[in-house]
Amino acid sequence: MTATTVLLLIVAALAAFGLSFYQYLFRAKKKGTTLFFLAFLRFVTLFAVFVLLINPVVSNKDLQVAKTPLPVLLDNSQSIKELGQDSLAKLLAEKISGNKQLKDKYDVQLYTFDDAFETGKVPDFKGKQTRIDQAAQNLQQLYRNATYPVVMLTDGNQTVGNDYIYSFKENTVVYPVVLGDTTTFTDLRVGQVNVNKYAFLKNKFPIEVFLQYSGNKAVNASFSIMQGNTTLSKQTVSFSPDKKAQVVNVLLNADKVGVQTYRAVITSAEPEKNKYNNVKNFAVEVIDQRSEIALVSSVNHPDLGAIKRGIETNKQRRVTILKPSEIKSLADYNLLVLYQPDASFRQLLEQNKSAGLNTFTITGNSTDYNLLNQYQNLVSFRMSGQREDYLADYNNQFSLFSQEDIGFANFPPLQQPFGTITAKEGVSVLLSSRIRNVATGSPLMVFSEEGAKRSAMLFGENIWKWRVDYHVNNKTVEGFDIFLDKTVQFLTTNAKRKSLVVNHESFYNSGEPITISAEYFNKNYEFEENARLTLSLKNKKTGASKNYDFLKGNKEYKVNLDGLGAGQYTFTVKEATSNTSYSGKFEVLDFEIEKQFVNPDLARLKQLAQNTNGTAYYPANVEDLIKALAENDSYKPTQKEVIKKSPLIEWVWILVIMAVALATEWFTRKYNGLL
Repeated sequence: MTATTVLLLIVAALAAFGLSFYQYLFRAKKKGTTLFFLAFLRFVTLFAVFVLLINPVVSNKDLQVAKTPLPVLLDNSQSIKELGQDSLAKLLAEKISGNKQLKDKYDVQLYTFDDAFETGKVPDFKGKQTRIDQAAQNLQQLYRNATYPVVMLTDGNQTVGNDYIYSFKENTVVYPVVLGDTTTFTDLRVGQVNVNKYAFLKNKFPIEVFLQYSGNKAVNASFSIMQGNTTLSKQTVSFSPDKKAQVVNVLLNADKVGVQTYRAVITSAEPEKNKYNNVKNFAVEVIDQRSEIALVSSVNHPDLGAIKRGIETNKQRRVTILKPSEIKSLADYNLLVLYQPDASFRQLLEQNKSAGLNTFTITGNSTDYNLLNQYQNLVSFRMSGQREDYLADYNNQFSLFSQEDIGFANFPPLQQPFGTITAKEGVSVLLSSRIRNVATGSPLMVFSEEGAKRSAMLFGENIWKWRVDYHVNNKTVEGFDIFLDKTVQFLTTNAKRKSLVVNHESFYNSGEPITISAEYFNKNYEFEENARLTLSLKNKKTGASKNYDFLKGNKEYKVNLDGLGAGQYTFTVKEATSNTSYSGKFEVLDFEIEKQFVNPDLARLKQLAQNTNGTAYYPANVEDLIKALAENDSYKPTQKEVIKKSPLIEWVWILVIMAVALATEWFTRKYNGLL
């Protein structure tokens, strides 16, 4: 306590004594034992009040020894068990963390890491991923501004994250203990497989496979791509001590719709310690975008052949040339191309009123314009009997889809009767018409989108001349055919906006994060903030099912399905209030990245030790590591003076004393008739 505090306590005691003496003894005619006792109780009460107000604090000095931290990191990933080092790793971790010399000198703390970083966990070596860089970052947070050594028991095979060699701080010295047999075994491995997730039916899709080899002699191996028991591609690859990697490129046919699972397999006559990494599964979702297109015409014209060839350049399209009376069912087609509709088209147009197929109408000299005025609402026609040639001008403001100017202004003119064509509201004009150098103000090609209904119209025949002219000028018809394909693509895509939109992949690798996201919109197509989304998941083989709740994120809902085993799954997402639902499926491919390794990554662990001024050790000489740490004079305990301040008397006890003194005083006065 300070001198001021002591002086205040003395003054408080004198004041309390004076007040109690004045109240009970100064004016008393007869002084007895009872009055002295009451004066004492009043003195205690008053002094307690003064002490509570002064609140005297006592300072105690204490010396504490701060030891240098020594984190011991134990790799808890599955690769340690696959290398047969799990029991040894446990033993070494206990031996280092329990060593008396190290505990006397360091603050030893054991941590485990895989894709997470934990303390106090019993290692089970079931981690699906290894993130050494994350362990380094966690140590930086735990031991800020400290210089300390790190013992790390690991095989050094990191499967995810940044390069751990550069993840440890400069004031950290790392001593890796290399787990696993460093002897070089003959091992062939299918490394990375690069393939697009989607392919179109009847097309070819490329596959790029990286093959790796470790060994000391030349080896010939056979590499195959298989689907089930069928070999789709096979070739021989060669490796040597100087050529330890090969890149193989393969083209496969997309023959079946849906998710197709394949295996990349490498084999040889040489014995291998680990054959699990000789196979890698991958999958491609084959999408059927085939469109059946009816090109309907009652006249023969060169345009029909040009349109058919141009559209069928895309193998996903098939065009059938028909007369109006030859169409039996509109359900067989995705698009109607109406070439110069006349009176014979009336029944077909009536049928399409209920069928609702999108249409691409091309007019010309044989067109019945009065019929078109009755069955379409894109434009209105006021035509004469005189023929006219119309040139095209490209509209740069067209925005329904991306279409470049392929030289429309230089194409030969299209021909149809002279007249006025007026585009109605909501119609987008791609090409406008021009007679020689005079703009007519009328469109030449228009598009319309109203809900799910899409339409297009081209005003004029002889489009075959455009295709021929493009070939003459460019030595190819590719640009013109792309123009036709984009037109057909727009007309065959009916994407209605749904209230529940679910995003997911068709396949995942086991061990990888499996996340499904969803968006739910109200009737105004605004994101619904208070939707209640649930997911019901079912394994197709076992029939086991489980329910999950979506969690709301930033303008989307997410659910995490990590931990699923290999197999095929179906799921249903449901919104509780509206009962809106979405059903889907995905497949989890059998792939354990932690089973890919046959050796520890000795080179990188040595480089890590070198970068941090440490030393790499093996399990056999872990005693040398313990001795080196125990005798290292760079890390010495530091002594700190800790000053602890505490009240002379806790306020609770002061209140208790006051209560007891006042109660005793009251009862004494009552008993003696002094109240």
